[in-house]
Amino acid sequence: MRVKIKINDKDQFIETDPGEMLLETLRKLDYKGVKHACSTASCGACSVQLDGKPVLSCTTFTAAVDGHEVKTIEGFSDENSLSDVQKALIDEGGSQCGFCIPGLVVTTEALLSENPDPTQQEVIDYLKGNLCRCTGYESQTRAILKAAKERRSK
Repeated sequence: MRVKIKINDKDQFIETDPGEMLLETLRKLDYKGVKHACSTASCGACSVQLDGKPVLSCTTFTAAVDGHEVKTIEGFSDENSLSDVQKALIDEGGSQCGFCIPGLVVTTEALLSENPDPTQQEVIDYLKGNLCRCTGYESQTRAILKAAKERRSK
């Protein structure tokens, strides 16, 4: 079946099987920032934005996103610079092994789009589906609040 998906602001026409998951499709298209981890909707490493909302690409059928807009981690920065959220995560020590970071950034971008001035508890609640085995979340939460504050001051 043929689907049309706007991925990172670029229209793509894709041949896919009806049962193919968006994660598989994105990785075939070389969006390697979308991580294949649990395949059970338990970790958030495969998070992408679908029409501006975070979704788990490991449990989303590619056919279901026909006509929609998908944004991966690659859509939040360019080849020459990191996004402010990515920089804050590095500055605050929120990226140790880095495996969870793409999904965390994608989800954080949705949070800050919805709520530019979140409280610490709102950050924690919004990111409950994004697991990190390295950081303990404090540095990540601190980084997200820092990035939000910097955005508001611009």
